[in-house]
Amino acid sequence: MTSPVTGYQRSLRLRDAALVVVGGIIGGGIFLNPGIAAQRTESGLALLLMWVGAGVLTLIGALCYAELGARRPHAGGSYVYLREAFGPLAGFLFGWTMLLVIYSGSSAAVATIFARYGASVFGLPAGMATPLAIGALAMVAVINLFGLKFGVQMQNLFTVLKLLAVAVLVVCGLFLAGVGSGTPWLAADPARADVGFMSASLPVLFAYSGFTYLNNLAGEVKEPQRTLPRALFLGMLGVIVAYALVNVAYLAVLGHDGLAHSNTPAAEVMNKVFGPAGAKVIAIGIAISTFGFCNITLVAGARVLQVMGSDGLFFASVGRLHPRHHTPNLALILLVGWSIVLVLSGSYGQLLDYATFGDWLACAVGVATLFWYRQRQKGDVAFRVPGYPLLPLIFIVTIGLVVVQSLRTSLVNTGIGVAIMVAGIPVYFIWKHLFRPVRT
Repeated sequence: MTSPVTGYQRSLRLRDAALVVVGGIIGGGIFLNPGIAAQRTESGLALLLMWVGAGVLTLIGALCYAELGARRPHAGGSYVYLREAFGPLAGFLFGWTMLLVIYSGSSAAVATIFARYGASVFGLPAGMATPLAIGALAMVAVINLFGLKFGVQMQNLFTVLKLLAVAVLVVCGLFLAGVGSGTPWLAADPARADVGFMSASLPVLFAYSGFTYLNNLAGEVKEPQRTLPRALFLGMLGVIVAYALVNVAYLAVLGHDGLAHSNTPAAEVMNKVFGPAGAKVIAIGIAISTFGFCNITLVAGARVLQVMGSDGLFFASVGRLHPRHHTPNLALILLVGWSIVLVLSGSYGQLLDYATFGDWLACAVGVATLFWYRQRQKGDVAFRVPGYPLLPLIFIVTIGLVVVQSLRTSLVNTGIGVAIMVAGIPVYFIWKHLFRPVRT
């Protein structure tokens, strides 16, 4: 048995928690990846079904995490579940991969998107993208060093602004319905009929990743047994509706073929409404959206490192909270620092592959811990996932297939991710031997 980490202040209300869910999912994917998904689907209808289907799958995962959060309403999220269900090695491997690949890779990839759009807004040369990405990550650290309250206020603002950007995009796209190529966007394109579901699902699932971040902050949520399930459900439902409407807007303006040939569909839609000024407006919206995503990712990841430090699975200094602000400052600085290293060393595509593969694999394993909790804890719990055990099994099997497809389509990058995970095994035993004994 393990005891919950003390020191965090429960200040997140339902509204804050739901906005964390929305902000942790909506980053840059919905503004960029629909074009990639359109290349891999045969029609606009298939594309919409892909986005809605991936949303429903993610909602199933969110419901599973809602029960896990209700059972263990403490900081650390997946790390805590894996450590308790499968032992300290499993928890360490999650934290190791989270630090080196998942959260840092996601932050670095999305910070790169932020920098590209930020540079375009201000007319800066392409060479300024990297310094902008580094500056954004450093600003995230500064914002959150002085307490969660200020960080949450800023995060709520970013999330509301990104939802406003989504709303403007949808309204403009639906207003321009039928302005595209004139080709019925629900009609099938035989040239793309043999691409396959799994290949098309990868960029879509990337846009849905991040629904587990709230569980990392469970130690700071008010009435977590009630608030966590409600926030996860409401947040996910809002994201599914937003993503479906954005794709309808893209298809209405660009058509399915036009969307498949677009690298920047959001900018193209806004350009058709307001010209270059419209493209600049949506670029600002994307920059805000991606910055908010980085903020949540790094704040959530810092909580995992802090709990690991307090458990003896990482440096003890990283496990300490600031005595006044109750924030894991050293853990946050460490995670931000490694994200900056990834910005300097990798491309957007490589970082996306690292993060997507590792994140969804961790989600599937996290959901698998639910079976252990159901066997070990027979008492009442504030929330139980409906359709157990079928829904958790559907999630695990589907994500397993996606992970296999990821290995097939991007063997080098995902192989590097696997190698990093496996490298954590000897590191764990070296740590256990050289440093303090691991508590179980």
